[in-house]
Amino acid sequence: MRRYLVKKTLIYILTFFFAVTIDWAIPRFMPGNPINFLISRFAGLPESVKVLQSYFTQAFGLDKPLWEQYVNFWKALFNGDLGISIYMYPQPVAKVIAEALPYSLVILLPAVLLSFAIGNRFGAFVARKKKLDNFALPIFYTLTASPYFWFGILLAWIFGVVIPLFPLAGAYSFGITPSFSWQFILDFLHHWVLPFGSLFLVMLGGWAIGMRNMIIYELEANYSRYLEALGSSQRLIRRYAYRNAILPQVTGLAIQLGTVVAGALTTEIVFSYPGIGYLLMQGILNQDYFLIQGCFLFIILGVLLANFLVDIFYVIIDPRIRKSYSGEV
Repeated sequence: MRRYLVKKTLIYILTFFFAVTIDWAIPRFMPGNPINFLISRFAGLPESVKVLQSYFTQAFGLDKPLWEQYVNFWKALFNGDLGISIYMYPQPVAKVIAEALPYSLVILLPAVLLSFAIGNRFGAFVARKKKLDNFALPIFYTLTASPYFWFGILLAWIFGVVIPLFPLAGAYSFGITPSFSWQFILDFLHHWVLPFGSLFLVMLGGWAIGMRNMIIYELEANYSRYLEALGSSQRLIRRYAYRNAILPQVTGLAIQLGTVVAGALTTEIVFSYPGIGYLLMQGILNQDYFLIQGCFLFIILGVLLANFLVDIFYVIIDPRIRKSYSGEV
């Protein structure tokens, strides 16, 4: 177990280093000058443009060579400094992201966990019911084949325009101040339903199909037929089948996390939901290097941490991994 954790930790540290390096480099290959966007908000007289451009270029450290900017980036990162946002100047990037992060987590985490739990259970149940399988399988395929943003637009059109049950944008209504009052909580949940539903339903279809296929395979496996020949109950056989079928699903969860996070980002943009995705779009539109870096940094940390936890969980549920690293097999 210790060897496994050490190996995985080293892999994730190297992955983090290379991913953050790419995160730093990508904004600097964007066309245009981010300082020009900032100056347009402050310059009242034409003669002040050059003075402001020189001042802000030096203040943000963009006058230095790229290698020095890269070194300064890592120094600041290890000190917890993500820089100052150009788009929301003079607010620190860390503060801006800290305000948006809870909105992303509150739709992403429930959607991932609930879709994984319900999708796997429902897929296992459908695999044993032929008539229900014939009805549910096309629905599952339709859901999992739908892009997150497209499905979000579809839900917004149906339940926001045709049947106006839910609001189309934002996290809460104008005129309501965020608080722990029941008025705010109910209004927040009212706005939360469509972004959550678009993520949940698309992921649900994928997990249900995967589990349905795995259960059918496991029930046809030799050990299942052997247990049946011994007179074991169908409930016991299904339980063993589910335990074996869930292992590839856990692996699939780790693989799909990046796609799921990307889907959450586009969903936030569709619903103008004030999370990391919507913030990232604003950073790109305004060429805010530091905001883009900060958003991607949190995405990288979240995906790597979630994958690391999934790897640890996989060791717990699959004794073969533990034995392979302990030398028992």
